[in-house]
Amino acid sequence: MYNLIEELKWRGMLHDSMPGTEELLEKEAPVRGYIGFDPTSDSLHIGNLATIMLLVHFQKAGHKPFMLVGGGTGMIGDPSGKSDERTLLTEEQTRFNEKGIKKQLSSFLDFSDSPTGAMMVNNFDWISQINIIDFLRDIGKHLTVNYMLAKDSVKTRFESGISFTEFSYQLLQGYDFYFLFRTHNVKMQMGGSDQWGNITTGTELIRKTGSGNAFALTTPLVTKSDGTKFGKSEGGNIWLDPEKTSPYHFYQFWVNVADSDIERFTKVFSLKTKDEIENLMEQQKEAAHMRPMQYSLAQELTERIHGLEALKQAEKASTLLFGKSTLEDLTAIDEKTLLAVFDTIPKITINKKDVEADLPVVELLTTLCDATIFSSKGEMRRLVKQNGLSINKVKVSDSDSPLTVTLLHDKYLLVQKGKKHYFLLQLV
Repeated sequence: MYNLIEELKWRGMLHDSMPGTEELLEKEAPVRGYIGFDPTSDSLHIGNLATIMLLVHFQKAGHKPFMLVGGGTGMIGDPSGKSDERTLLTEEQTRFNEKGIKKQLSSFLDFSDSPTGAMMVNNFDWISQINIIDFLRDIGKHLTVNYMLAKDSVKTRFESGISFTEFSYQLLQGYDFYFLFRTHNVKMQMGGSDQWGNITTGTELIRKTGSGNAFALTTPLVTKSDGTKFGKSEGGNIWLDPEKTSPYHFYQFWVNVADSDIERFTKVFSLKTKDEIENLMEQQKEAAHMRPMQYSLAQELTERIHGLEALKQAEKASTLLFGKSTLEDLTAIDEKTLLAVFDTIPKITINKKDVEADLPVVELLTTLCDATIFSSKGEMRRLVKQNGLSINKVKVSDSDSPLTVTLLHDKYLLVQKGKKHYFLLQLV
């Protein structure tokens, strides 16, 4: 039997739970539980992965997960972890973002009509119907201002200031739990540890209205061992949307996870069994320089989120910079992946007609490139004699011969100068 609490403890994914939560999960199946997602973007990012995996394990244990998209609360803004007011969204924006989020969650969860099939709801559907008089009379009277002020998400905003709009967020989130409890028999809310205050507001509201007993469970926030925030790179968030973060960059993020973090991250983000993960841990100890755990996690997550073909492209692309690759390797990857791999190298635009005019390679890489690659023809000729110049992974042996290699995607030339310096020529 899949024991959810024991599984979460072993994986380091259990931060806190209300008394009675474990008993509920053991005695009732399926339990209905939910996690809220912020609809400020049409894509989730890897900072959301820990709570997504919480839902995955919840469903694997035989329970029914609900994903609540905060279409209503997203138009207000959660003050948790924020020092400033959020930009308010329109209903149209939140509905559009909801579709993108559900599509991504479908890579992790079963949305079938089975008793444990996942469901997505949008709190705009009930928050937009609230009558302010009824809300204040029937809901607001159950929670004191003192109780609301004691929440960390509010206290941390005292110095910079918090509007009544954001102050009311926890009351509305508590109402979400109350509404789902009453209409869908959802007895449990889950989330990151930073949401404990908002979650327990819901359980308190359910208790005080005499509706019954509700429960809560949170998972620790994932951080790097060096103290920096997990889920970001130099370019910002690592998104699940391939248009925002390419599968290649997504794959590389996991390959480059520090050895001090990879064991913890694997337990949280992999669906491999305890035995499989412990076997990988042994491999890591024996050959950490080969990064077996990093490659395993990169492969698993890239395939799950982007598909097998995208994983193959990312793996092929990885050899272009970090290994001995050939023209065949270069031509095997698609244009998007090619541009993703070489997004940081200098790019030079030249006229395609000049290349087709059978100009010597030395003219192409000096005169047409305005000395960007070589400062002089003599410099280039010396490098060719040292066997240090390649175009599309093919060594240049004669500086004065015309270009013979095939263009990549009919418009690119990849120039490699020495071992580490690359330039991408685009022919227009």
